[in-house]
Amino acid sequence: MADGEQQRNPGSRGVSDAREPRGTTGDVTDAQESDAARRRRRAQFLRELHEAKQLRDRVQPRRARAARMRQQMRMRTFRW
Repeated sequence: MADGEQQRNPGSRGVSDAREPRGTTGDVTDAQESDAARRRRRAQFLRELHEAKQLRDRVQPRRARAARMRQQMRMRTFRW
C-alpha cells in the first residue's frame, strides 16, 4: 500500500467491518504487505540518509576528516 492511499481512504484506518471475522487470511496478507512496505520505506530512508551524509562530507571536508580521525581513534582504543 502506498503512503498516499492511506490518506485518500480514511475509512479503512483501524475500522474493521463487523461482518468480517478478524482471524482471516486477509490479515496475514495485509501484515506481509505492510511489512514489505515498511522495509521499502526504511531502505529508501537509509539510502537518502547515506546520500545526505556523503553530501555533508563533500561540502565540509575538514569536519569530515576530523570525524574520520575520531572514529579511527575509537576503533584503536576499543577492547575486545
